[in-house]
Amino acid sequence: MAGSDILSPAKPRWLLAELTYRCPLQCPYCSNPVDYTRHTDELDTDDWLGVLTDARALGAVQLGFSGGEPLVRRDLAVLVRHARQLGYYSNLITSGYGMTEAKVAELKEAGLDHIQISIQSPEKLLNDQLAGTESFEHKQKVARLVKKYGYPMVLCVVIHRQNIHQMQAILEMAMELNADYLELANTQYYGWAHLNRDQLLPSRRQLKEAEAMAQSYKERLKGTMKIYYVVPDLYEDRPKACMNGWGTTFLTIAPDGVALPCHAARELPGLDFPNVRDTSIEDIWLHSKAFNKFRGFNWMKEPCRSCPEKVKDFGGCRCQAYLYTGDMSQADPVCSLSPHHDKITQVIDAASALSGRATSKPLVFRNPKNSRAFRPS
Repeated sequence: MAGSDILSPAKPRWLLAELTYRCPLQCPYCSNPVDYTRHTDELDTDDWLGVLTDARALGAVQLGFSGGEPLVRRDLAVLVRHARQLGYYSNLITSGYGMTEAKVAELKEAGLDHIQISIQSPEKLLNDQLAGTESFEHKQKVARLVKKYGYPMVLCVVIHRQNIHQMQAILEMAMELNADYLELANTQYYGWAHLNRDQLLPSRRQLKEAEAMAQSYKERLKGTMKIYYVVPDLYEDRPKACMNGWGTTFLTIAPDGVALPCHAARELPGLDFPNVRDTSIEDIWLHSKAFNKFRGFNWMKEPCRSCPEKVKDFGGCRCQAYLYTGDMSQADPVCSLSPHHDKITQVIDAASALSGRATSKPLVFRNPKNSRAFRPS
């Protein structure tokens, strides 16, 4: 296996089905590719049914329906029903925009296990500004419908400099909506978020204050609501084991059928990611050069190669390494041992300098016009 010292990789456990890149919202931190309009040839219903079947046969048990906005797919209930028949635990990751009570009931009947709703801000004006459309009241209504139909209320709020000052109001909103789980997901800086990093990355002080607030509510609401506070990778001293290790646990299928070890891997150059239209999922997972590229440890350069922590973090994130060093085989530069760690400290210092100050650089919102403008040459 090219680049790998693993003879028999573990089977995938998590399948992320990115059903579409289409979305009625225009969030400036979207994790979809900046040039998403180049990838419009979506898999049809039969294609997706085959993907679900083959990934389940290979070992996947957890399934996320994502996008874009998966609700724009008219066949969503068909796919959910098939997933239930196959024995998946299925999760709908949605903005909630476009969800109706009839659709919630239909998905419940089809066997969907879990719905995660995202809200941009506890304040209507900012929520609608960040979403690029009036959606605040509708999202609140959908959150209550989720509870009404017996789902756990899973609320996700993506945190960044534009809303981090609202942390207490976010927590109070979650309480008002009777959320069972609250994910305070600090933005990870890939895709559109990387493009808008200067306008989105909070300072270290802002992060600490927000985390302290979240921790106080976590203690207060113990046994009532589970709160998860996810720190941005850029503020870690050691890298996370990205996707639990490249090609070890997670399999993403993009809307056009391209198979990826993680949803952001498409931005890595020179990796010929296979397509499920041309190659079986089993062959992709076990034998494709792209999925084997960063398995194991033989591909690593120093300091990762001789580092005892490599068995925990697997060298960190390949996308992050590429974005900041131009070489996807380098150590993740968030690691303080990386020779490129100064690139991260410079970014953090700049965020601290901008804290509390307005910037003349506008946010670039995720929409087809901007996507075309940022196509790679």
